[in-house]
Amino acid sequence: MHSVAILVLDRVVPFDMAAPQQTFAWTHMPDGRPAYRVRLCAETPEVRADGGFTLRIDQGLEALAEADTIIVPGCSPDAAPPSARVLAALRRAAESGTRIASVCVGAFVLAEAGLLDGLRATTHWVAAGELARRFPHVEVEPDVLYVDNGQILTSAGAAAALDLCLHMIRRDLGSAVAANIARMSVMPLEREGGQAQFIVHEHPPVPRGSAFEPLLEWIEDHLAHEVTLGTLAARAGMSERTFSRRFREQTGTTPLQWLLRARVRRAQYLLENTDHSVERIARQAGFGSPTAFRERFRKVVGTTPYAYRTAFHGKTNAPAARP
Repeated sequence: MHSVAILVLDRVVPFDMAAPQQTFAWTHMPDGRPAYRVRLCAETPEVRADGGFTLRIDQGLEALAEADTIIVPGCSPDAAPPSARVLAALRRAAESGTRIASVCVGAFVLAEAGLLDGLRATTHWVAAGELARRFPHVEVEPDVLYVDNGQILTSAGAAAALDLCLHMIRRDLGSAVAANIARMSVMPLEREGGQAQFIVHEHPPVPRGSAFEPLLEWIEDHLAHEVTLGTLAARAGMSERTFSRRFREQTGTTPLQWLLRARVRRAQYLLENTDHSVERIARQAGFGSPTAFRERFRKVVGTTPYAYRTAFHGKTNAPAARP
C-alpha cells in the first residue's frame, strides 16, 4: 500500500491539510482495497491550526522517512518558519527519492528546503510574486493549477489541492480509479483553464494626483470605441514618443497593454453579470472581432469566454451591465 505522510506545521490551514487527507483516504482499488495509507505527522504532538484550534498528531517526523509521498499543506502568513529539523527531514526524503508535493503556500516550505531550486513551481496567485522575490532560483508559474516536475510537485491555492491529488492518483493508479474518486469529490477529473481565471487583474498603481488620472478615466469610458496611441497622446498634449515614455514611467506598462487589460476586465464583468452574447460583449469591450476577443481573453485569463461565464456568471441579482 502506498504510504502518504501529510506534514502538519504550525498554523496549518485546515482545508489544505484535510483535502489531500480525505482524497487519498477515499481512494480504493477496483477490488475494493484501500489504495493509500494516510498519516498526519508533525514535529511536536500538538500543533496550532489556523482558525483557533489545536491538533494532536500521533506521528513524528520519522514518518517522513517511511512515506512514499509527502504532502506539505500551506500555513497562515503569521506562522513560525519551518525549523531546521523539518527542513533537514524534507531534504533527506528528497534525496531518498520520496515524492514531495505542496499545497498552496506550502511551496514556500519546499523552497526554503532548497527543493524547488531550478524547477518550475506554483502557489496561490496572491503569494506568487512573493515566492518569486524570495526564491529567485525558482521558476514561478502563477497561472496554473499545479506543476509536476516528476518527484517534486506544487499546487495553487485551496481547491487546487484536489486537482493535484487527482493528478497524482491518476499517475499512480490510472484514469479509471482517478475518475471514480473525482466523482466522489464532486470534482471534474480535469478543470478547464488554470489559476489565471481566478486572478483579480488589477491595473498597475498610478500615483495619486498623476497627470494621467483623467486620461485613464477617459479610457475606461471609451473602451467600446477605437482608441489609438495617437488619440491618447493628443489628449495628453504630448507627442506619441513622449507620451509612451511617460506613461510607462508612471504606470509600469505601455498604453496598449493598459488598454487591452482594461478591455478584458470589462469583458469579465459583462460575462459575470449579463446574458449578452459573446459577439455583443466583444463589441462592448472594444475588440475588433469575436475571434480577436476570444484569443486575447484566453491569453490573459487562461480559459475561453464561455468557460469563464459558466464558472462565474451571477444567476441572481446581477447588476445591469455597463454600456
